[in-house]
Amino acid sequence: MNLFLRNVILVGLLAVVFSCKQQQQEAIPPARPEKIDPNPSSAYLSPAESMKTMQLPAGYHLELVASEPVIQEPVAIVWDGNGRLYVAEMRSYMQDINGTGERLPICRITRLEDTDGDGTMDKHTIYIDSLVLPRMMLALDDRLIVNETYTYNMYAYRDKNGDGIADEKTQVYHNDTPDDANLEHQKSGLIWNIDNWIYVTSNPVRYRYNNGQLKVDTLSSPPGGQWGLTHDNYGRLFFSSAGGETPALNFQENPVYGELDLDNQLAGDFYEVWPIIGTPDVQGGQERLRPDSTLNHFTASCGQSVYRGDRLPSSLQGDLFICEPVGRLIRRAKMFYENGEAILKNAYDKREFLASSDMNFRPVNTATGPDGCLYIVDMYHGIIQESAWTKPDSYIHPQIKRKQLDLNINRGRIYRLVHDGFKPGPKPQLLDASNEELVNYLSHPNGWWRDNAQKLLVIHNDQSVVPALKKLALGQRSLGEKLAFWKKGPEPVSRLHALWTLEGLNAIEPSTLLAVLKDDDMEIRKAAIRISESFLQKNNTEVLAALEDLKNDQEPGVRIQLALSLRYSKDPKAIALLKELRASNANNLLLVKAASRSLEEGDESLAELRAVTMRMDGEDRDLVFHGASNFKQLCATCHGMDGKGVPSKLAPPLAGSARVNGDKDILINIVLHGLKGMVDNKKYPDVMPAQQEHTDEYIASVLSYVRNSFGNKARVVSVDDVKEIREKTKDRQAAWTLDELTDWKKNQKKP
Repeated sequence: MNLFLRNVILVGLLAVVFSCKQQQQEAIPPARPEKIDPNPSSAYLSPAESMKTMQLPAGYHLELVASEPVIQEPVAIVWDGNGRLYVAEMRSYMQDINGTGERLPICRITRLEDTDGDGTMDKHTIYIDSLVLPRMMLALDDRLIVNETYTYNMYAYRDKNGDGIADEKTQVYHNDTPDDANLEHQKSGLIWNIDNWIYVTSNPVRYRYNNGQLKVDTLSSPPGGQWGLTHDNYGRLFFSSAGGETPALNFQENPVYGELDLDNQLAGDFYEVWPIIGTPDVQGGQERLRPDSTLNHFTASCGQSVYRGDRLPSSLQGDLFICEPVGRLIRRAKMFYENGEAILKNAYDKREFLASSDMNFRPVNTATGPDGCLYIVDMYHGIIQESAWTKPDSYIHPQIKRKQLDLNINRGRIYRLVHDGFKPGPKPQLLDASNEELVNYLSHPNGWWRDNAQKLLVIHNDQSVVPALKKLALGQRSLGEKLAFWKKGPEPVSRLHALWTLEGLNAIEPSTLLAVLKDDDMEIRKAAIRISESFLQKNNTEVLAALEDLKNDQEPGVRIQLALSLRYSKDPKAIALLKELRASNANNLLLVKAASRSLEEGDESLAELRAVTMRMDGEDRDLVFHGASNFKQLCATCHGMDGKGVPSKLAPPLAGSARVNGDKDILINIVLHGLKGMVDNKKYPDVMPAQQEHTDEYIASVLSYVRNSFGNKARVVSVDDVKEIREKTKDRQAAWTLDELTDWKKNQKKP
């Protein structure tokens, strides 16, 4: 045998053996303690002491990357192309139980660097100071895009003189409309997905980077979610909702096609959590606690990420990690598919990947790092509940005071998850790499490198790399290259990045698209279908004919994507194909929904609303539809998307509600000032917080929507209606009870 070929095969065999060895090292987490302290200590622990309280599967360990006093109240992290770590610090967050001074511009973004390669950040600078609760960051090239709370405006910051402090600020997105929603209900994310769109949670928009600016694209409905957003190797997005107690949602399809969740997408007891510490400080009260005093259900899910690195066991690849700071734990979830539907399952039986008994451990974010490891952001903060829900009449208020959680402030840690037998990867220098080198990095085993190489190539807009990208996308390699890699061609995920990079460079030719539509890999075919949408909009009959060949594709996921994408064609053949797909796949709920939505050319959830508002005048109709968007962004987290409430029964149902369909003045009062006490002979775990910070138009739109949805039939609430009640009750400071509202209404009728 040729010596070179023998060595190639030997290396391949060793890699397989090594991989199997690492697989054998996988272990389940330790068992939960037989007896759990219902009254745990809230004493401060040093990072070293805190790490000793954390249970992980055998072989896994945490390493401290940074901690107080260098960073305080960290909430989010991103790396630039050269591996410098940016940390968003909400230094004004809940500094006391009332949230005093929360809007003060005293927050910052710190830049951390590891100059000696030991994994510990030994150099830090205050990159941006005097911010108001920075919540979103996106590293472009040597620029960092930042969004602050209560605003939609976004700016790019740059360090021009190399001192680690931003000295250039350029606006990249302009929208002066204030965002006055509670900070827990505002957007997060700002992640550059593989499709070259930049996504956020909550708001019905996505962005595209173009020549130094972010161009907005309006979605048919808000994607949901609160704090945290991530994507997998193929661009599937994962949202979560702490307010709705939903750890993962809207991951069946891209939000550009509308909102969609399925009843069985979270398998088994996925909603249940398994802490190793008593949980007195839970907003939901006793209903959220087991007899052993531990949290029984997700209540603060956030900061999720899909592990896409190369320096931890391969069995972690593609797994979803979800933070639960109230439970002091991190869930590991496995993804599998049934008939094209994505399903998440806890990786363990009645255990969590990471669980801590440190009462101040507050994991709020995770991320795959450039070194191939998983990073964990620990806010290490006493209170993890915004002040609207820590009022004196709330369940959690006395618990916070009893445990003195309000005194634990000005701390925070960032950890790196490592595993025996692996060494973290090298520090990247992508900002200094040539475009040819960036094309090569699209084949890197760590998804962080692939993402950033693609992003930089699109930003650079160098058309000279198009031939190399096309070659990679089509899986073409010379004989020597095939031997060297001991495979027929590049990995499908590398080819996927090349394909989307071509799309980002506006360099997709019909011949390339037609070729990849026939690819052997399912994810390549799905991506090609999505990319074909621009051709369908231009009525390209050749592309439509090629898509028709996929109607009987053996993979349900391909047929589902076909049904979603065909909505962009007005050709009668596309409409006929959609009807055929729906009829021939009647046993596939996801495909039927996709085809139906495409046939209706819009959001299926608004069909009833269109019928209800058909005879309204234009102004009232616009108000109701605006309210639909606002409701889904905020109110649905507690009242449910269908108005029937959420499984945890956080708030009364709105469907068929006597208050929704009744006196509009009472309804306006409830929203303006909040509601407490019994409702329909039922006690709910918390008060409804006042919404006075919202505009009259916002409140009128939401109330008009709920009074004309979920089977409710009542007149719209005008902006003047809200303005009048706001003025009449301007001195009101406390939440209403229903009895108080009844008496108030009677007094209004007196002469």
